[in-house]
Amino acid sequence: MTAAAAARVAAYESWARTPDRSARTAPGARGLLAKFEREARERLGPDATDRQVAQAADAARRAHYSRMGAASAAARQAS
Repeated sequence: MTAAAAARVAAYESWARTPDRSARTAPGARGLLAKFEREARERLGPDATDRQVAQAADAARRAHYSRMGAASAAARQAS
């Protein structure tokens, strides 16, 4: 078995033992949202309102997932 296959099996076994998937992934999701907010605040500057930062962070998050979706579609098309 290759190292990649062994890692995949281990990941599946780990998820099989996870009773609450949302709780397991929540810290990562919060961290990613915080990253978008931090970057939006840096781009907009100190005079930006919380609402402006939230809207910019949401747009950045949407752009990120749109890029990921496009890359996924291109990879599927290539294979």
